Amino acid sequence: MSQRMQQGQPMIILGEDSQRTQGKDAQTMNITAGKAVAESVRTTLGPKGMDKMLVDSGGSVVVTNDGVTILKEMDIDHPAANMIVEVSETQEDEVGDGTTTAVVVAGELLDEAEELIDQDIHPTTLAQGYRSAAEKAKEILEANAIDVSPDDRETLVKIASTAMTGKGAENAKDTLADLLVDAVLAVRDDDSVDTDNISIEKVVGGSIDNSELIEGVIVDKTRVSDSMPYAVEDADIALIDGALEVKETEIDAEVNVTDPDQLQQFLDQEEKQLREMVDHLKDIGTDVVFVGSGIDDMAQHYLAQEGILAVRRAKDSDLTSLARSTGGTVVGSVDDLTEDDLGFAGSVAQKDIGGDERIFVEDTPDAKSVTLVLRGGTEHVVDEVERAVDDSLGVVRTTLEDGKVLPGGGAPEAELALGLRDYADDVDGREALAVEAFAEAVDVIPRTLAENAGLDPIDSLVELRASHSEGNLSAGLDAYTGDVVDMEEDGVVEPLRVKTQAIESATEAAVMILRIDDVIAAGDLKGGGSDDDGDEGGPAGGMGGGMGGMGGMGGMGGAM
Repeated sequence: MSQRMQQGQPMIILGEDSQRTQGKDAQTMNITAGKAVAESVRTTLGPKGMDKMLVDSGGSVVVTNDGVTILKEMDIDHPAANMIVEVSETQEDEVGDGTTTAVVVAGELLDEAEELIDQDIHPTTLAQGYRSAAEKAKEILEANAIDVSPDDRETLVKIASTAMTGKGAENAKDTLADLLVDAVLAVRDDDSVDTDNISIEKVVGGSIDNSELIEGVIVDKTRVSDSMPYAVEDADIALIDGALEVKETEIDAEVNVTDPDQLQQFLDQEEKQLREMVDHLKDIGTDVVFVGSGIDDMAQHYLAQEGILAVRRAKDSDLTSLARSTGGTVVGSVDDLTEDDLGFAGSVAQKDIGGDERIFVEDTPDAKSVTLVLRGGTEHVVDEVERAVDDSLGVVRTTLEDGKVLPGGGAPEAELALGLRDYADDVDGREALAVEAFAEAVDVIPRTLAENAGLDPIDSLVELRASHSEGNLSAGLDAYTGDVVDMEEDGVVEPLRVKTQAIESATEAAVMILRIDDVIAAGDLKGGGSDDDGDEGGPAGGMGGGMGGMGGMGGMGGAM
């Protein structure tokens, strides 16, 4: 160790199999990966976007144009590419829609940055400019937002309809939008909307137009006994998160029986316990009982004798939905049940839906839990309708919470680009170039809408910019006619948060990728270090496979 290294000889600190990419090569590799991900979903954007077919190794097929679904299902190994995927996941969690927009903007920010890096603009200068532009963009969007009252049902329907445009449910978007808004308004509390209180049941068979909203709950179970009534009107409902069975001892016990009469006494005592449970249910006026666990055969017999409809092994989520819908209280055992714990429904019935028997709990007063029954000709169609409905539920919820919307059709992006170019004139130094690049990047949305609709993107952008320069804030691109029209008048609107979240997420991801100038194969990462000394000697080349995957990103981009 005392021997000095020869002057100029490099110090080797990584393992022989480790890979390292530095400087401009690292930046180029990461930018290319991010752009490839954005390009893979770009053609799905807008009312005339195309679908993708995703096939896994087992032959399962997903057909969708939902950005987050496509990116989740794709087998992406590159770490920088996964950062862009996280943008879509954040957008989905926060808003429910706009995932493709967020990813496409992130990819375009990287593309614009690459050109400036080639002109020797430092990545940290770009990062500062991008952050400054994003803050200004949010100010512009908020200044142009349109206030919406929670009671403005017409606007809420337009928002739900806009979110479904271009998806598999588009042909029935008017019907579904009405159902969705009714569902959200039914479960709305004073200051929030919990869409978990809207259950979705998928039924293969019929058309999308046959979808319906049940003001109550559909439980995917049947009566435990055919001797029980099929339907009960004006039903008092008991909800038990336990079992209707003989109570067992908490400790293992062994009883020696020396006489057949003693055995009969045991059996009689069990029957008596079950009889008392059923009598208690009858005494407090129970007509229907949902049980989280099992129901003893003898108890089923007694329940049928009393004309009580019983359902066993109901899911926790079903019991919670039933409690919100009927006004009942979920209790742990029959002994704890009182008359005040019973819920009420105008109708509880076992019905056939799509060839399956299910329990319908309907006509509940002030229902705070509802069920959307989605129909479609095939399983793939129903799955895509469900994804479209999920997006629409998210945007309606967001609108009710924020009370602000923006016109669609590329109008906000065109206004952003105009405002940011003016803002760039007031920014000093090279950051102004980054702000101008940001303005160019957001233009990718109207440009992509035009391209996907088969229109000339240059002509469409020129016409759109001219209209916004004249002060037409709601001017957007009609993908069906190719004209620039007033999107607010046409009923094409979306929540403010869809755009602000997309800008925030895309900017943060792009900045993070741009600031990376060295990609090194690491050992077992601990996400910020670990005090576990036992791992200090871990192999530095542990990510060799992952780095190899990064090298193959170019092939991924080509395959997309």
